[in-house]
Amino acid sequence: MLVREWMTPDPQTVSPDTPVMEAMQRLREGGYRRLPVSRDGRLIGIVTDRDLKEATPSKATTLSIYELNYLLSKLRVKDVMRSPVVTVRADDPIEQAALLMEEHRVSGLPVLDGVNLVGILTITDLMRALVSFLALREGGTRVTVDLPDEPGVLARVAQQGAPSNIVAAVTTGIQPGHKRRLVLRVAGEDAKGFPERLKAAGLDVVDVR
Repeated sequence: MLVREWMTPDPQTVSPDTPVMEAMQRLREGGYRRLPVSRDGRLIGIVTDRDLKEATPSKATTLSIYELNYLLSKLRVKDVMRSPVVTVRADDPIEQAALLMEEHRVSGLPVLDGVNLVGILTITDLMRALVSFLALREGGTRVTVDLPDEPGVLARVAQQGAPSNIVAAVTTGIQPGHKRRLVLRVAGEDAKGFPERLKAAGLDVVDVR
């Protein structure tokens, strides 16, 4: 699966000269948490709701309402935006985007096609992708298996599938004991009998739901 399949296309943007108060209003009205900042169609930064809130005076300020309004009227997005921006390409695998978010500790990535901004991918989009990867809406039986880290072991699992249908399969990294944990979702005929078929094949079933 690619980023373009899960991103929100044509995201709302602001220019670097947009007043901070206007950017905050756009976030509220659109229910967004971040806005890409562009100039002449090129991405130059990103601003989040947190950036905007931190840039405005606190309620404990001793400034008068007139002084506050004056200061806020002078504040522009370019004064508070983050740059450079961590981005992802539209044709990158979705897991590459997840890795970037984890490494850079961000919850949203502007999506580029060449130099053009074509979308934005958020942590919510990644959750939708995860639900799809695990076929959670298809029902069936969820089975967790610990497998030896060796060639051909997935074929042994697949051979026990029939007459059921394995609709999802996800593995983790190496676990203690040089094993890989495999989570499967099985639907269709005799799905509930799948764990017993795995056990009969000498495979280590650790959880069934």
